[in-house]
Amino acid sequence: MSAAFTRREALAGAAALALTSPLHAAPPSGLADAARAAGMRFGSCFGAAPPSAERGSYLRPDYAALLERDCSILVPENEMKWQAIRPSADRYDFARFDAMVDYAQKHGMAMRGHNLLWHRTKWLPKWLNEFDFGARPASRAEAILTGHIRTVTQRYKGRIVSYDVVNEAVTPETGALEETSLSRAFGSAEGLLDLAFHTARDNAPGVPLVYNDYMSWEPGNATHCAGVLRLLEGFRKRGTPVDALGVQSHIEMKTLDPATGLGPRDEKAWRAFLDEVTAMGYDLVVTEFDVKDNALPSDVAVRDARVADYARAYLDLMFGYKQLKDVLCWGLNDKYSWLQSFSPRADGLPQRCCPYDPDGRAKPLYRAIEGAFAARAKRT
Repeated sequence: MSAAFTRREALAGAAALALTSPLHAAPPSGLADAARAAGMRFGSCFGAAPPSAERGSYLRPDYAALLERDCSILVPENEMKWQAIRPSADRYDFARFDAMVDYAQKHGMAMRGHNLLWHRTKWLPKWLNEFDFGARPASRAEAILTGHIRTVTQRYKGRIVSYDVVNEAVTPETGALEETSLSRAFGSAEGLLDLAFHTARDNAPGVPLVYNDYMSWEPGNATHCAGVLRLLEGFRKRGTPVDALGVQSHIEMKTLDPATGLGPRDEKAWRAFLDEVTAMGYDLVVTEFDVKDNALPSDVAVRDARVADYARAYLDLMFGYKQLKDVLCWGLNDKYSWLQSFSPRADGLPQRCCPYDPDGRAKPLYRAIEGAFAARAKRT
């Protein structure tokens, strides 16, 4: 796998399950059933490791056990991105993702597609960033993008239940649209994104199409959120077929609110943002949930409790929107979370960011997610 995947390191598996403590033991029904009772689906990203002799697949058995107990919907962490399946302009490599889709289907789990276009130069393959678009760059860019989306969606027709068609097109610092080799050649970033969604709709009719972006409720996101709103408003005005906003939900405790001991949050602004999104007719998807605990003390019990409290407040807010039906964690086990390398703690201790600890034991965060589903079920 390319070194460029450090931001979303593939899940390699998890430690063998050792649910010995009643305080940590997960219930047999798992989070999938808790979500189902609330009229929702719960799932996680997962990744491809070397084939397992025990299962003959790309999944390690211990991590597969977590997925099979807790998830009814899955999403690839890296294996559907351009760098993984498009090694060159004229070649695709679907081997790893094919195995993952087969696994999900075998176990009765739905599969999301992530993503058809990550609109950031640093996450596109080197060949595309350096591509010579020739004398008719707009036509060549259109052919590359539409060919990619058509190839992927046709290959997995009937097997993908929703697509993150475009990922992270808005620059957080400015609210403007990103530019890439494709958009510069095409002549318009806005036009390129529209083309991506129209191509996806033509080739995956009836499949929900999602614009996915990196944001949540911490203060300081106003510029980013305003840019996302402008993009969504433009989609509606132009008739671009976008069904939902994917809210990644990598919620952060990089600093602490002295009054609560938890990460700061701007609930009023966040609700106002979600209200505007849903008022435009968009559904919501929590696509990549986890909790960064950088500012919390080193004590594991304290950290786990505060992570759970912070997460529960966020999920209760999100679950208050009837437009939200799918919730996916960006990994189930702390040991293999992308945050361990992408957002390391200053004290060198591992992040406590996922529902399970490195030994496969359910943590208070697991209970927080379960409780949020139960509260939604009670309300509805």
